[in-house]
Amino acid sequence: MPTPVFELDHVSYRYDTVAALSDVSLSIETGKRIALLGANGSGKSTLLRLLDGLYFADSGQVSFHGCVLAPEAFVEDEFAFDFRRRVGLVFQNPEVQLFNPTVFDEVAFAPLQLRWPKEQIVERVSAVLDLMEIGQLRSRPPHRLSGGEKKRVALASVLVLDPEVLLLDEPTAGLDPRSESQIIDMLIAWGDGARTVITATHDLGLVEDIADHCVLLHEGKIAAEGEPAVLLRDQQLLGRTNMIHAHRHRHASGMIHSHQHTHPHRHD
Repeated sequence: MPTPVFELDHVSYRYDTVAALSDVSLSIETGKRIALLGANGSGKSTLLRLLDGLYFADSGQVSFHGCVLAPEAFVEDEFAFDFRRRVGLVFQNPEVQLFNPTVFDEVAFAPLQLRWPKEQIVERVSAVLDLMEIGQLRSRPPHRLSGGEKKRVALASVLVLDPEVLLLDEPTAGLDPRSESQIIDMLIAWGDGARTVITATHDLGLVEDIADHCVLLHEGKIAAEGEPAVLLRDQQLLGRTNMIHAHRHRHASGMIHSHQHTHPHRHD
């Protein structure tokens, strides 16, 4: 069997005295589209940062193609550059990763750090800007763009390296319905079976579009794994992990009726 792209072996991580992840073991195969599900505070974002080598496990270990992700590994430029080229993370808030004077400079930043030839950078950046339909923004300052445009620029700044693994933290958070639909369409087209896409979300309405396998986190632990259709039918599990809420409405008679509400309303 091929080596998994990521393997977590009894991983725990704490913020001071607060446990963010506790004894998490997980294997992620190459080419899979994974949804990390969980309510706020369940550990999704922390797990993404461990996979991206921004955080390191307090106990247990995280491996990428069999290589343990530890601080000493990133001291070596050869490993660090190779890993950063192959694994890209898009944060929930795009402003965290947008700091260059223009959109073009933003998307060109990572290739410059990896010392690509100038001609290759210009060609690749232009192609990715066209792919994300933001070529007209190339000379604009990122901080003056709309929320949806900032999200596209943040994605472009990662996709420019054509990473093997794409890590996404709530990729549609705060977007209007049209921008959300465009981002989802792009993700579906980009995850072509050769690349691994791992998306953290608490939006159950997205899951069947963007993933073929789900990992449900609750209070820093894996509560369940499985196909989206199977997990989304398990109302007791979703209720127990705070993934659904009761939707209440009042009838004309004055009686209040309550039922569990799983999917947010989406309008494409």
